[in-house]
Amino acid sequence: MKKDNFHFQSSDSIQGVYGDFIVTSNDKKEVLFYRISILLCGLFFSIGIAQWIANGSHQIWIWLLGMSISMGFSLKWIHIYLRPLHQALTIFWVIGCIGLAVLAYHFGLTNIIYGLKENPKSILLIGPLFAALTGIGFKEFFCFRRIEAIGITVFIPIALIGYLTELANERFTFTMLLVSSLLLLIMGIRKFNLPAEADIGDKSVFDFLESQRKLKKLDS
Repeated sequence: MKKDNFHFQSSDSIQGVYGDFIVTSNDKKEVLFYRISILLCGLFFSIGIAQWIANGSHQIWIWLLGMSISMGFSLKWIHIYLRPLHQALTIFWVIGCIGLAVLAYHFGLTNIIYGLKENPKSILLIGPLFAALTGIGFKEFFCFRRIEAIGITVFIPIALIGYLTELANERFTFTMLLVSSLLLLIMGIRKFNLPAEADIGDKSVFDFLESQRKLKKLDS
């Protein structure tokens, strides 16, 4: 039988709140996929903003698409033990992707940002996409207390809500998005310094919650 790569070997038994558990080889691979997805999301976000600064917003749809796809993969592989929260973030992502498609259809791929400028309320169409990203940032801050994670959690909502309500001008909104993109990129890079077990967390909690959910199904 072929041995797992050293980096993907199952861990020794770890003591959790509700009993012992093992971080499996598959768990570690999922963590790696999650981290790559977060890093790609940060790269697409940052490159998109950089291109916007250098050449205008006509090709921003390419980076928005890449950002949306990588965010979807990160939500697939993220470890959130509260299933309703995970489902909520996924629903936000789906709604945001649909909203992005609506914007692209209505204004054209190269005029998405123009459409948002013409009608600030159309930000509601892609707002859920960024709400999902904010949720990922909140999870990262809650678990690891990384300052760049709370930056994403705070700056993205400030930027979008400020623009939607017209309390913030375009310059302020753009600055907040620029800072958020850089913080997401930093967070993505720094995640590779953590052991895989840190992203997995306490699997005994997950097992306990799953057993409770199955018991409720049997009782109903």
